[in-house]
Amino acid sequence: MLRHNFPEPAQPSRVVVLGAAGFVGGAAKNAFDLEATDVLSLGRSEIDLLSPGAGLKIAGHLRPADTFIVVSAEAPCKDAAMLIRNVQMMIGVCEAISKIQPQHIIYVSSDAVYADSMEPLRETSNAEPGSMHGVMHLTREIMLKETVENTLAILRPTLIYGPADPHNGYGPNRFSRLVAAGDDIRLFGEGEEQRDHILVDDVAELLRLIAWHKSAGILNAATGSITSFKKIAEMVVDQFAKPVAIKGSPRVGLMPHNGYRPFNPAATFAAFPSFEYVSLNNGLLSLKGDQ
Repeated sequence: MLRHNFPEPAQPSRVVVLGAAGFVGGAAKNAFDLEATDVLSLGRSEIDLLSPGAGLKIAGHLRPADTFIVVSAEAPCKDAAMLIRNVQMMIGVCEAISKIQPQHIIYVSSDAVYADSMEPLRETSNAEPGSMHGVMHLTREIMLKETVENTLAILRPTLIYGPADPHNGYGPNRFSRLVAAGDDIRLFGEGEEQRDHILVDDVAELLRLIAWHKSAGILNAATGSITSFKKIAEMVVDQFAKPVAIKGSPRVGLMPHNGYRPFNPAATFAAFPSFEYVSLNNGLLSLKGDQ
């Protein structure tokens, strides 16, 4: 749950986005740019987080009055080697924070930190990851908690989609690109898994609100609405009005999260009563032309 240090929103003096060249970091940067907040973008071209002295380089860009948003990660984390690299990246970030201690730090984590549950997940649900990706993010969260002396907020998004997604992962973006190209959609199994999807612009807006309220604590970024991948494929085909087929395929292995991953978004609306998630139908419309 979030606690607002500023009940009334106040514009940050400066926001530093580590990972601003990426999908989520870029959307966050754009959200702050639109409101004319001073933003410093740090990407791989400025700092290689796996290089010697990365912590000192990051610290050289930070000020005590900054809001520091940490997005950079090798994701999705699939194996031990990637886990080690992601931890090494966070070692540099923590070294920088220990030297400067920005007044507000926001970490973009993942809902993968939670154990599987048939009950809607909340911010108080058990953080017992069942994947290497979840282990990576939970480890990095703990590293930050051990290092940060001022205000720390952790945002845990569910599956993120949106224009310019570089991952082209299974789901809205890949389906939209396939249909736009006139290609059939191939589902895993019959696409029966039900998952929550959040538009990247909503993630960016939550980061902006957390920054303006100087919030501390944990917040999930999930709409509370779950939809099967087959239904998403059908929605995409209907929106593009192209004669492509949706085909099932033999499933290899178990369905992730037992095929069901619901969320209770009450904490989002308690923290930000005027915030509204973009519906999946409207979010999918934003993908038209994203080729």
